[in-house]
Amino acid sequence: MKKRFLAVLLTVVMAFSAIYGAEGCREVFAATTPYSTHGRLSVKGTKLVDKNGKTIRLQGISTHGLAWFPQYVNKAAFKTLRDKWNVNLIRLAMYTAEYGGYTSGGKANMESLVENGVKYASSLGMYVIIDWHILSDGNPLTHQSEAVDFFTRMAKKYKNNGHVIYEICNEPNGCEWKDVKEYANKVIPAIRKYDKKAVILVGSTTWSQDLDKVADSPLKYKKNIMYTCHFYAATHKQWLRDRVSAAIKKGIPVFISEFSICDASGNGAIDKAEADAWMKFIKKNNISCVAWALDNKAETCSLIKADCAKTSGWKNSDLTDTGKYIKKAYTAK
Repeated sequence: MKKRFLAVLLTVVMAFSAIYGAEGCREVFAATTPYSTHGRLSVKGTKLVDKNGKTIRLQGISTHGLAWFPQYVNKAAFKTLRDKWNVNLIRLAMYTAEYGGYTSGGKANMESLVENGVKYASSLGMYVIIDWHILSDGNPLTHQSEAVDFFTRMAKKYKNNGHVIYEICNEPNGCEWKDVKEYANKVIPAIRKYDKKAVILVGSTTWSQDLDKVADSPLKYKKNIMYTCHFYAATHKQWLRDRVSAAIKKGIPVFISEFSICDASGNGAIDKAEADAWMKFIKKNNISCVAWALDNKAETCSLIKADCAKTSGWKNSDLTDTGKYIKKAYTAK
């Protein structure tokens, strides 16, 4: 009996090592983490729920483009966000068509950074979004074949990793909702061939704001599918909150996979009144959200000051006004 127990224990340890690595195993077993508390997530009605069926609201931070700010994909950075900012989710923004992006000659580098990001987040018991970050390519059909190939391999690799969430099209723009649906109808089955349970996030048109079109004609896929809304508080105000509310009332599960508190350019002044209104709305409706962005670029939406070279362990004095606001909002009781 004792030998059988030890054999089972060894099998479990080897399985964890395969997913998290030796250091990750020590982290997972050493302390309570978001994942050890909540486990694999799923969608129930319009809500994201944990392993016990209890509604969970994720608080995330997004990297900027992995090709441009790879230094922030490190375990110490993620640990700082988890332990000091109350962050339980990391979004890995893998640009597709931009310089150094996945379809612009950066495939190997992008995949390596994604894999490292997943490894670090998982080892810390955090959730992690693999984000196919459409922007200048606009219509997701432009690189559909590459997306199908990418997500097929990611799903095959991470099918047993409950930390992983797939965001299949960041911000479709300059296209129609029918184009996004056509794309999703190819990519979702590619993921589900291997990963039957992971939550999948689908963007809507006009930079993930057209939830009204989603509500009028949702995808045929229902299980563990959510639709994204992106907002920048100084640009997107009560009208977009009303649109989100209307979509939820029609049964659409909404996930805010990107937001900031300045205007849509990522720059300009912070609109604190609208930012406060959004945070109140998010908490009231138990909507998961991800703040943009973990970098030190000289623009308003960056969380780290431009003159700060630290890639982890930031003090408040290292943060921009946006960084200070997000940290305070996430850690508020």
